Amino acid sequence: MSVASYSYQLQPARVRVEFFRLLPISLFVVAFGAAFGLAATQKGLEPLQAVLMSATVFAGASQFAAVDMWGAQVSVLPMIAVVFAINSRHLLMGASLYPMLRDVSPGKRYGLLLLLTDANWAVSAQEYQSGRRNLEVILGGGMALWLAWIIGTGLGVYFGGLLQNPKALGLDMVLGCFLLAMALGGKKSPRVLVAWTVAALASLAAWKWLPPNTHVVVGALAGGAIGFFWLEQKPATDGNDVRGGEASDHDH
Repeated sequence: MSVASYSYQLQPARVRVEFFRLLPISLFVVAFGAAFGLAATQKGLEPLQAVLMSATVFAGASQFAAVDMWGAQVSVLPMIAVVFAINSRHLLMGASLYPMLRDVSPGKRYGLLLLLTDANWAVSAQEYQSGRRNLEVILGGGMALWLAWIIGTGLGVYFGGLLQNPKALGLDMVLGCFLLAMALGGKKSPRVLVAWTVAALASLAAWKWLPPNTHVVVGALAGGAIGFFWLEQKPATDGNDVRGGEASDHDH
């Protein structure tokens, strides 16, 4: 595919808008980054190592799992398996964004995926269901969340004693509530509702009866299977569909 055929052009003005749009949720990311920084130093990582890990890995829950296993002196292969299991949802998240990602060059595409999180994916996926294409939130919102995670880690490394238990303040529920709000918004087709229901039930069953962290994989695969085998008939193209939204974006 030639450079000229990559039709999606990221708009710097929209990237800045999406950066500030996700700033409120990033404040809670700072709190969890602080908890990670504290946990990392307690498990034996040097302050610089903890901050560099957050800057280069940027993986939230899997970083907690990795440092916990690091402190327990678990070998590398089981650590890789656990981290992969926790992050396996990104396989489906990336696949769900492919209709947009295929229209940007490979360099931009994989650069965007480095900043993909649950929060900015939820916003982008919801807007895509509503007929709008928004990769700017992956870049702009991802930058806000990435910086918040690094800042939080640094604060936790040096001032972690001030926030040793974010769960006591209910901060562990903030991102979950945000994602639930995104899931309940947008298009409410039977396919979407069934996929969410099956994923939730499968995840709960796996959490109850299978080894730790496997519920992430099971729920993602169950919901993804519904989406893969239950294909909806595309409506006739008009000015309000996804392609129409793309054209309106470029007109600006």
